[in-house]
Amino acid sequence: MPVVPFEQALPNRIVITSDLNAARDVEEQVLRLAESLGYSSQCAFAIRLSLEEAIVNAHRHGNRGDSRKKITISYDIDPRRAIIRIRDEGSGFDPASVPDPTCPERICLPNGRGIMLMRSYLDEVTYNRQGNEVQLVKERC
Repeated sequence: MPVVPFEQALPNRIVITSDLNAARDVEEQVLRLAESLGYSSQCAFAIRLSLEEAIVNAHRHGNRGDSRKKITISYDIDPRRAIIRIRDEGSGFDPASVPDPTCPERICLPNGRGIMLMRSYLDEVTYNRQGNEVQLVKERC
């Protein structure tokens, strides 16, 4: 069960076009807030990396690169933890069906590493039932 259930809205919400350039401003805004609350550079790096991976996945896989579609970024960052959600307009997926990118037969393939990285750097990575929204949680460090 996620720290905050998906049914509970987060206080900050930004909707952007499915465009990686539009996402950069949102990433910077989230990082500035985390840093202003005393998150370490190590913690900020984990948040940045994971947020970038989640947005890229939403754009490429969820919205299939369609700039007419939207990506919604919601967040709640306080002195204890950062909670960030990224939602796309795609049909979703089953995260359990993503093959392990470290298996010998998949080691040279470029996909699947984003989810692995997010899980490595964060305290929690959960998906809504549909699989078109991910919740990222990082405890302050």
